[in-house]
Amino acid sequence: MAHFNNLYRHGFARVAAFAPAVKLADPEGNGIELLRLLRQAHDAEAVLAVFPELSLTGYSVDDLHHQSGLLEAVAEACQTLVESSAGLRPVFIFGAALKSGDQLFNCALVAQNGRLLGVIPKTYLPNYREFYEKRWFADSRSVLTDTIEVGGLSAPFGTQLVFEASDLPGFVLYPEICEDFWAPIPPSSFAALAGATVLANLSASNATIGKSRERDALIDAHSRRTMSAYVFTAAGAGESTTDLAWDGQLLVYENGDKLADSGRFFTASNSLFTDIDLERVKADRLRLSTWRDSVADHAEILKGFRRIRFDLNPPLDRDVLNSRKIDRFPFVPDDEARLDEDCYEAYNIQVQGLLQRLRATGLKRAVIGVSGGLDSTQALIIAARAFDTLGLDRTDILATTLPGFATSKGTRDNALSLIKGLGVTHREIDIRPASERMLADLGHPYAEGGKAYDVTFENVQAGLRTDYLFRMANHERGLVVGTGDLSELALGWCTYGVGDQMSHYNVNAGVAKTLIQHLIAWAARREEYGPDVSKTLMAILGTEISPELVPAGESGSIQSTQEVIGPYPLQDFTLHYVVRYGFSPERIAYLQQLAWGHADDDGWPDHVFEADRRAYSMADILRWLEVFAKRFYGQSQFKRSAMPNGPKLTSAGALSPRGDWRMPSDSSPKVWLDAIAKLRHELSL
Repeated sequence: MAHFNNLYRHGFARVAAFAPAVKLADPEGNGIELLRLLRQAHDAEAVLAVFPELSLTGYSVDDLHHQSGLLEAVAEACQTLVESSAGLRPVFIFGAALKSGDQLFNCALVAQNGRLLGVIPKTYLPNYREFYEKRWFADSRSVLTDTIEVGGLSAPFGTQLVFEASDLPGFVLYPEICEDFWAPIPPSSFAALAGATVLANLSASNATIGKSRERDALIDAHSRRTMSAYVFTAAGAGESTTDLAWDGQLLVYENGDKLADSGRFFTASNSLFTDIDLERVKADRLRLSTWRDSVADHAEILKGFRRIRFDLNPPLDRDVLNSRKIDRFPFVPDDEARLDEDCYEAYNIQVQGLLQRLRATGLKRAVIGVSGGLDSTQALIIAARAFDTLGLDRTDILATTLPGFATSKGTRDNALSLIKGLGVTHREIDIRPASERMLADLGHPYAEGGKAYDVTFENVQAGLRTDYLFRMANHERGLVVGTGDLSELALGWCTYGVGDQMSHYNVNAGVAKTLIQHLIAWAARREEYGPDVSKTLMAILGTEISPELVPAGESGSIQSTQEVIGPYPLQDFTLHYVVRYGFSPERIAYLQQLAWGHADDDGWPDHVFEADRRAYSMADILRWLEVFAKRFYGQSQFKRSAMPNGPKLTSAGALSPRGDWRMPSDSSPKVWLDAIAKLRHELSL
């Protein structure tokens, strides 16, 4: 088995893109440079190297394409380059003008380890503005044979070829050439439906003002639509600047995310390396019904694709460390501009959900239990904004504190400060007398003076709080706004029925705990509710997460949620990859190690306090992954099956049985627990 810290074991693949400095009309010299760069890719443990369009001659040789001496030199250089690649791992794609019969084609040649695997001709030839390719080339519709001779080599020829690595699951490659990608329906669209997960573009693509933005927009959209990794190369140094300029930009996108960008305008050969996630591509395709329908709609075309297999022999006998940056908080973008945009959208989704429910019911009052914790804080500020939008008076929001046996002064003070700052109506109901009566009626040891802080003791309080809120809503003709979040629903950290699992409408149902923290910090930073409220919000962010149902121990330590169910950053990370992609425990553990195995960089959001900027060992990761598996797969679905209405916020999914997540309440977690145990044994943990 491959080493655990080997990226190829976990469905990643390292790819390289190059914009070599070309020598115009010198196929031999260019072949030498391509081979040098290919060796770089091999030494870097990459399995793919992509070169630009017509890279053996340079794109801008114009009418020299019709010189027989040059074409003969091209064919010879192709053969030499392919044969010289023997012993090198990466499959590589380069561009050359090749003859087939009496026609000349602009081609992408796919080769690996001394073997020419196939040749794909360009389909859409630009013949406008500065490009005159129809002057020199025939397009793919003119192909008459399904093989081509290149020097002394023979290979499959045509546009319906995909190239599959037999020993790297999910690595299926398809190249297209420059303008093909700018066409309304790029050839790679069909190749993706035929199974290609990695699309490559061999481009010349001259530089003009705004061209980089155009490339980004097209590749972003196309990689999303085809659910693929897309590797783009542009011609660079050495191309003729008689009438045009060239920037040598290299780009890699994956499912709409930009993984790498080389920058532009180089005077020497340019290179880019990055690691793509094949498992992510496969997972997205597996879950999307429109993908399956599109395959069915084009089945006759797709049957025409030939699948050419080859062996990559990925380096599995040693560690190959992943260079990719994995976000610690997958529900929250790292980019500041994106974070601002996403927080704005998240707030407004929650507000729109609540105000529509208020409109539909005709109710003009809201009842919210406010504890001074994160979730009730977010629900309360959302309610305030919804009332503002509807033109309702905030005094009709009944913010209710319900102190119990473990309510601390700090959280109560935060709750009161928030209520006052928002100008909502405060109500308070001390639940201790009713709790004592119920515990006595049940014959619970606590009623006899015992310190029996069991689940009954906790749920008597949680249930009474919710019961009071519902009865207050009846009495005041109001709507109970729920506060429980997505993370709590995933882990079953809520009291079922008459408890915090239930409400009339739950604005936080689709919001993970880590996202709530970011949303509160965003509102505080922007002073959305004024400076005094912002100060309170920051104080709430700095408070230990606790249900406050069990009195503090003799040491003064309070009941800590994360000591029981695990750190929310890790559990939200797992939740994202379980619901969004269905990844295995081993893969999630690997990703968590990449994201959380270190704490010494500066990629932390400002509101994450220094004490929380920590790393987790693999032992920590597996411990809490096991807790997640037991609670998510084996114990909590019955609570999610009866969850109240509430808006979905992120594409990572929600847990409503009416939408994103359905599973039997009596399912077994054995498969996941066995996988964790196996990994623990392998890593001696």
